[in-house]
Amino acid sequence: MNELVQQFQDFRTILCVCPCCGDIVRISDLKLKTTGKIRKTWRDKFDRDMQKMDTMEEKFDELEKGLRDLAHERGRLAAQKVFNNAISPEFKKMKYNPFDVKPVFYPIDFLVFNGMNDKESIDELILLSRQSKSPILNSVRDKIQIAVTNENYGWQEARIDDEGKIFFK
Repeated sequence: MNELVQQFQDFRTILCVCPCCGDIVRISDLKLKTTGKIRKTWRDKFDRDMQKMDTMEEKFDELEKGLRDLAHERGRLAAQKVFNNAISPEFKKMKYNPFDVKPVFYPIDFLVFNGMNDKESIDELILLSRQSKSPILNSVRDKIQIAVTNENYGWQEARIDDEGKIFFK
């Protein structure tokens, strides 16, 4: 077996001139052709089968992508219907995209990022809450309203790495 490998290595050192184009090539790089009939081997069948398999896989991948996109869209529409049925009638009257509404629950019930899913930009950020009978909760909400009215707020970004550490920008 070692002799066979050595012989192939030797073929890399033998050079020849192509009679068609005049290029100098290694014998090991030659792609020999014959004018006679070539006997097919198991490798020829294997290569043909692999090529068919690759073609079928490409077709399957295209079909799968189309089906996944269709299922994603159908699921999104179904989720929107479920959400619309689950939300209170007051929210339905506001005509916000249900996917723009994000629950916070305390002290504000919901944040609405109006336009987040329908447009390129968010038109406005809306803080939604139902009226509460709790004086403590109402006091906190009043303080939030005062802070927003007086433009006493800021924007700060925090990043959490894979180890759970928080970094502020």
